[in-house]
Parts: sequence; C-alpha cells; structure tokens
Amino acid sequence: MTVENILEIKNLKTYFSLDKDRVVKAVDGVSYVVPKGKTLGIVGESGSGKSITALSVLRLVDEPGEIVDGEILFKGEDLVKKKVSEMRKIRGNQISMIFQEPMTSLNPVHSVGKQIKETLHIHEDLIRQEANHKALDLLKLVGIPSPEKRLTQYPFELSGGMRQRVMIAIALACNPELLIADEPTTALDVTIQAQILELIKELQAELHMSVMLITHDLGVVAETCDFVAVMYAGKVVEYADVDTLFESPKHPYTVGLLNSLPRHDIKMEELTPIKGMVPSPFEMPEGCRFAPRCPFATALCQEKLPDLEKKENGQEVRCWIYTDEWDGEEVKVYEPNATT
Repeated sequence: MTVENILEIKNLKTYFSLDKDRVVKAVDGVSYVVPKGKTLGIVGESGSGKSITALSVLRLVDEPGEIVDGEILFKGEDLVKKKVSEMRKIRGNQISMIFQEPMTSLNPVHSVGKQIKETLHIHEDLIRQEANHKALDLLKLVGIPSPEKRLTQYPFELSGGMRQRVMIAIALACNPELLIADEPTTALDVTIQAQILELIKELQAELHMSVMLITHDLGVVAETCDFVAVMYAGKVVEYADVDTLFESPKHPYTVGLLNSLPRHDIKMEELTPIKGMVPSPFEMPEGCRFAPRCPFATALCQEKLPDLEKKENGQEVRCWIYTDEWDGEEVKVYEPNATT
C-alpha cells in the first residue's frame, strides 16, 4: 500500500449464509482505495453492497454475515486479522462512522452529553471535568446552538438536523483519521442536507481526515467527493476521480445513473431510467451482473464476468466493451450531451 492511501480494500468478500444451500454474496470481490485526506464517494442502488462494505471495514457485520476473503488494509495493517479487542480500540478512535438514521443510532434514555462523553471515557480516559469540556467543545465544533443546554437534553428533544450533528460530534470525539458517513443526510430536508454536507467538508479540511461517503445521490458526489466507486450487485463496476467520472463515464451502469438524474433543462417524462431490476441475491447472472439491464450486452457479457481493469488515466472499469475480448460492434457508451 502506498503512503497516499489510508485505506485499501482488496478482493473483499462478505457473505451471509442463510442455510445450507442459500448464500447471499452481499460484497463479492470488492477492491478500492481511500486516498489520505480525500473523500471517496460510494454510489449505487439499494442492495449494491455499499453499507455492508462499510460495516465490514469496522468488523460490525452481524451473523450470519462474515468476511470470507480479502484484505482491509488500514494504514498498512489488515483489519480482517485483528482481534476483537484490537478492533474495539480502533472503532470510534482511528475510524469512526456516522450512521443513516440518528434517532435509531442514539440512545433515547441517555443525554447527549453522556453519549459523547462515553466515547471519550473509552478511548481517551479523561476525567469527568475534562470530558465535560471536550463534549462542549465538540458541540460547538459541529455548530449546535446553545451547546451547554444541549448537553443535558435527550435525542427526542432535538431536531433531525441537530441529532445528526450530535452523531458527527460523537464520531469526531477522538479525532479519527477515517470517517465513514453512511447516507448521513437521508432523513433530512434539502436545506439541512446541504448544511450537514458542508459541515463534513469543513471538518475534514480542519481535521485533515479521510472520508468515505456512502450515498445514492450523484449530486452530492459531484459537490463533495474527490474519487468515486460505483457499486452494482456486490461489485465495483467503476472507479475514478470525480471529474473523470462525470466527464467520461465508462460503464453502462454509471452512464445509466447519470442519465436518470433530474435536470433543469428537461421535463421529468424525458428522463432515461435504467430498465429492469437489480438481480435477486439468490439468482445472480452467470456473467456480468448488469448484463440483463445493459443495452449493449452480448453473449460474452451473459456468459463471463469481466475483471475490474485499470486504464491509462487511472480510471477502472468492469466491462467487456473496453477489452480485446469484446465480441460486439464498436459502441459509444457515453454521449457528452446526455448529462450535465
């Protein structure tokens, strides 16, 4: 692993064995890197494996799920091989996570202050007065008004936006080197979403963190991310820096996502949706998993799964169209005027 990457995931496989004959391959050979001090956006439809990948990094996948193969290199050390006790020291300390819904992530019977201080007691062994001061400083850092008052309040007494800011304060309590944000604005209105995303960007710059942002919103990716990994049915189908991805997407699925974005210059009925459905985890296609929905698919696509191959510009794509084995006609997957 190069010094530029704080996290490198190699061929990660996280499976759920439901019974003897049924195995859900939620994450099936995923590889990507999170560059140090940068933001990696992970996008894809529901069920693509985005959140399970994040939970795998923290070793928080519940049974019957388990990591069956691959490496998760954090600063060069494989987290897959860490003991449970070692992972407890890493979680919330070197790597923190903001979960989707703060109301279900925060404990309803404990005050905001107590929940922030719990993290400080576990990882920094601060005395009571020191923990109180730092908890107050954290609430100020994330822009919560009247922070002294909020310390004594309970989650149900706060708005959705303030609860999410509390979650961010807890995640930042020990100055993590990597922050994982799993759909951090899903339950918030548009104005608050923008505030939370801007807050994360500001804190990243101030604290020199690396960020892994999981989202289904390509607009958010365009505004906040440096690199993007596009996932589909448990696999990464494209990886690129954000400018390259939006200017020259390669995989038909990425292009489909971009073409389905609402735009100011077209009517809703003129949007181009991706036809078909995400495959059932129990009935994955033999070849490319996007082949049943792809307008360019050939017999090769239906029979064999392509590898994730790196191009000269650093862009990576999992598609037969860009290989010597492509057996179809020459196609132009992306039209520059098709997306904004």
